Amino acid sequence: MKKSLMEILACPVCKGPLELSVEKEDTDEVVTGSLNCSKCKEKYPIEDTIPNLLPPDLRKK
Repeated sequence: MKKSLMEILACPVCKGPLELSVEKEDTDEVVTGSLNCSKCKEKYPIEDTIPNLLPPDLRKK
């Protein structure tokens, strides 16, 4: 996920702001990590540069 996307992303559940937590990055791209909503406390994983912004009840377990 490109770090520049943080300017336009919002929590799909409550529309609150998301905070980026990086585990692994390559230049300006996040390879693994998570997006955390400071409003509703939901966490969205980033795996292989792809953020999973599906609401929790629609994600595969």
